[in-house]
Amino acid sequence: MDLIQLNRECLLHLFSFLDKDSRRNLSLTCAPLRDVFFDARLWNVLHFSSLSQLRGNNFVLGPSLRHLSICWHSSRVLQVCNIEDWLKSSFQRDICSKHDKLVSIFLARVCHMCPNLLSLKLSGCGHISDQDVIILLQRCRKLRRLHLENCVRITDRILDGVASYGVSLGEVKVDFCRNITQEGLKVVREQRPNLRLSAERSAGMIPDSKPEQKVPLRRTLQKLLEISG
Repeated sequence: MDLIQLNRECLLHLFSFLDKDSRRNLSLTCAPLRDVFFDARLWNVLHFSSLSQLRGNNFVLGPSLRHLSICWHSSRVLQVCNIEDWLKSSFQRDICSKHDKLVSIFLARVCHMCPNLLSLKLSGCGHISDQDVIILLQRCRKLRRLHLENCVRITDRILDGVASYGVSLGEVKVDFCRNITQEGLKVVREQRPNLRLSAERSAGMIPDSKPEQKVPLRRTLQKLLEISG
């Protein structure tokens, strides 16, 4: 029996064991398998381990997507992306300009195409803003779990967004997000007492400073240790 003689459900099951690249490569062999590749039911879970993968053509976004994770564990995140913009050199800003909008643009697509999303994890996404995630909370009303890790532009605004728009959220983690404060955590806990909220290290880290602020030398050294460690 040829592979394409199997019914759609069997083909979907077989495709489910393959990674994104293998699925796409198999889909290029014939039209029936290409149709299986574009079946939204195949794409209920998506994981990306680098930002460049977001540009790929080896996946399909659609209403079947339930679980999404974008985890970029790169030394570039610590050495370049996590530095405040006003402290970056022109070389560092040039590096960031090549990818700083990638996750935001991708999340905007998710907002429009994946209304049934249940869980989202963003790790090492140093350029996403509160607004990027708040818009997703407004559009993906079924979201149950949100995990933000080492996302330096995330502030207490996201906690306000969780309280206002995360109607289905049961669990929120904001780990190693240095601009989250104890006050912000306290407010959201009061507003959403049944929400499982955790913030490993976040409220204890040194927040960003503004250009006009004179930062004590000791505080500067502590922050450099955080970034390098």
